[in-house]
Amino acid sequence: MREIGLTILLLTLSNVFMTFAWYAHLKELGSKPWLIAALVSWGIAFFEYLLQVPANRIGYGVLSLGQLKILQEVITLSVFVPFAVLYMKEPLKLDYLWAGLCLLGAVYFMFRGELVPR
Repeated sequence: MREIGLTILLLTLSNVFMTFAWYAHLKELGSKPWLIAALVSWGIAFFEYLLQVPANRIGYGVLSLGQLKILQEVITLSVFVPFAVLYMKEPLKLDYLWAGLCLLGAVYFMFRGELVPR
């Protein structure tokens, strides 16, 4: 279980960097050429990968690949919604809740069997 907790922590931190790399340039670098935005995003994404790669290696020891992917998607939405609302000033919509409920269904199907099917 320690591995799962560490995987969740590292993936969550990784997703913070990923979300900023993918979307913050829309707010912060909107007037800059796309190449500048891409280079800045790649620089941020470097730190994402420093966390994401070890997270996936640790998680793959105790989770199936499908379980690891669904976990990643749940974390992604959990990080993205506060980012969209608080940082990008997007309105909070019920659609985020419905998307989250759909992901809970995916979690159920991916985790309903044994934890490590290998």
